[in-house]
Amino acid sequence: MKAVHFGAGNIGRGFVGLLLHEAGYEVVFADVADALISQLAAADSYRVHEVGETPAVRTVDNFRALNSGSQEDAVVAEIATADVVTTAVGPHILKFVAPVIAKGIAARAAGLAPLQVMACENAINATDILKSEITAQWDPAAGDLAAAAVFANTAVDRIVPNQEAGQGLDVTVETFYEWVIDRTPFGDHQPVIPGATFVDDLGPYIERKLFTVNTGHASAAYFGFDAGLEKISDAMADQDVAADVRAVLDETKELLVAKHGFNRDEQEAYVQKILGRFTNPYLPDTVNRVGRAPLRKLSRHERFIGPAAELAERGIVPEALLGAMAAALRFNDPADAEAVELGQILASSSPEDATARITGLEPTHPLFPAVCALVTEAKAAL
Repeated sequence: MKAVHFGAGNIGRGFVGLLLHEAGYEVVFADVADALISQLAAADSYRVHEVGETPAVRTVDNFRALNSGSQEDAVVAEIATADVVTTAVGPHILKFVAPVIAKGIAARAAGLAPLQVMACENAINATDILKSEITAQWDPAAGDLAAAAVFANTAVDRIVPNQEAGQGLDVTVETFYEWVIDRTPFGDHQPVIPGATFVDDLGPYIERKLFTVNTGHASAAYFGFDAGLEKISDAMADQDVAADVRAVLDETKELLVAKHGFNRDEQEAYVQKILGRFTNPYLPDTVNRVGRAPLRKLSRHERFIGPAAELAERGIVPEALLGAMAAALRFNDPADAEAVELGQILASSSPEDATARITGLEPTHPLFPAVCALVTEAKAAL
């Protein structure tokens, strides 16, 4: 079995690539980072260091690496004979990898089983985004795309912090991981990936992860940044920060229970597990790394506005989530391009225009006035 995986970074090597390797796939990493690809191409193996209560070291071998920019024809040829294609490149990069995937699908020989395509990104229904981009590139003369490939949405979860200098290709990750895959597109030909969980309805799992893990992690980062703390584990050791994060997850828990029918005790156990992960002292994760890209995190269907808007629509004032948004608006890391852009938007726009531009909320939405008040305060503090 062969898998082509786009994104040879820490998540690609330390999570998706690892699980595909352990499932028995030969993994072909594709990336445009030339130095990284050269390093991978020259290596026989690398190690994944899992840190936490049950630490382990796993060795990954039987892989190859190609530059998807300068070696596009070779990547197309690999996709033409692959069983699986996965991505871990970031949602906004999917449009750039879609053309080469489309060419690879078109190059597949008649009679091959459909290529199984899964985008493993921190975004809701990322595979649908990728499929849309591939469809836009598809030449009908190449045949029926639906017969040549199947596309399955996934929900992925593993904390992969910034890596210590000198690790080379080795990756440090937390012991916990979750890769949930919608089984329904595969019919009777579900891929064999023992480390993944296949479900019939992925939507609730995507939102549970996004509104618990991502919302909580980002909240810890922004509250921690406000408190002048450096690491996520330091932030969670601060009683005030920990209480603020807990309050945020209490609000998202109520939404998830009401919306998706999760058992309240099971969701509380999930929240407790997630909070325990954030306190892992073996993960050298910083508030700046986790807090980066605040514009994306504050966008309409992301980890803050998404659940807060739904709570507001249900007549509930999401006080804790609004507090996290206020902290996010104060995130001013000059090394982060989105944080700089956020500051520019706040400085150059009216509160109403800035609110609409940052959050995507309509002025008539019940959450809009509360967020606009936060934006007004953030502007005044500049």
